[in-house]
Amino acid sequence: SGLLIVFFTFVTGLSRIYFSQQQSLAVRWSSRGQADLSAHNYQPAVDELRAALRYSRDDHDYQLGLAEALIGLGKTDEAETYLVNLWAEQPENGRVNLDLARVAARDGQTQRAQRYYHNAIYANWPGDQEEEIRQARIELIEYLLRIKSNAQAESELISLQVYLGDDTKDQSRLGDLFMQAGDNEHALAAYRMSLKAEPHDAVALAGAGNAAFALGRYSTALHYFEQRLSLVPKDDQSRDKMAMAELVLKMDPFRPQIPVAERDRAVVDDFAIAGDRLKSCTAAGGSPSSDPKKNLQQTWDDLKRQVTLNGLRRNPDMVNATMATVFAIERQANAHCGGPSNADTALLLISKLNEGS
Repeated sequence: SGLLIVFFTFVTGLSRIYFSQQQSLAVRWSSRGQADLSAHNYQPAVDELRAALRYSRDDHDYQLGLAEALIGLGKTDEAETYLVNLWAEQPENGRVNLDLARVAARDGQTQRAQRYYHNAIYANWPGDQEEEIRQARIELIEYLLRIKSNAQAESELISLQVYLGDDTKDQSRLGDLFMQAGDNEHALAAYRMSLKAEPHDAVALAGAGNAAFALGRYSTALHYFEQRLSLVPKDDQSRDKMAMAELVLKMDPFRPQIPVAERDRAVVDDFAIAGDRLKSCTAAGGSPSSDPKKNLQQTWDDLKRQVTLNGLRRNPDMVNATMATVFAIERQANAHCGGPSNADTALLLISKLNEGS
């Protein structure tokens, strides 16, 4: 009996030592694998995490890490096998659901991807749960934008606003996503929120300028672009848009509170620009009118004698008729002739501002 007790104690000790060594090796290989996974070195990560699983076959973290490394290598089928098994055991695990969403997205399984993304958003996360949920929702939005589901993306963006605070980068990123979804109004609001916290944020200033420009609020766009260029003078894109905003404001005869004399001068100048566009279009062999019954050249010729400063002063009602002809010429020329000049582009933008008026 004594010998048996001694032998049992010895074997138990050896088992503990063996088990401890196995665990130590598993932890060592896993640490290496996680480090390579974080560095996007996916092949070494796969090899190291496989080694960790040889010493600890049932460890969920090792299996999840291996699945993520396999996703990085593009081996989604193999990764999905691990993830489905993990999901069966932990369906509320946020990280597992997020990885399954990524696999489904890569495989073009849209409905499945969205389901797992939503699971991840409402799942359990260790650590900072709000941050993880926010990032999962942002990833879903980016996915929806990639597949051109802008309406769904916009809905998710509105939900995302609830989770965002006043952080400058968060609001600026929200503005970028709204812009991609085509919701310039919400984008501008987000950029303004960002600028309220950090008035000299160059990224938010550019975003606010672009959003205001897309909305046709050229005075507002000009304001933001001027501030942007004071911080980033070599931003050619902002400089070009600022110049266009200035041109639109100068050429628009319908802008609020414009003096009558300045309005009439703008109409005369715009009419001349449209006439030049019409001539260049005809000379290039283009057809500036898609309606054969409507001769824009004849209309322009008929108006030519009347569209003068004196003529407009005597007959202010000519302003609307003249600009309607200008807009018709620019739209038809843009559809059928060569590329427009900056002035022609400005007139096209002004025409959009006055659609339906």
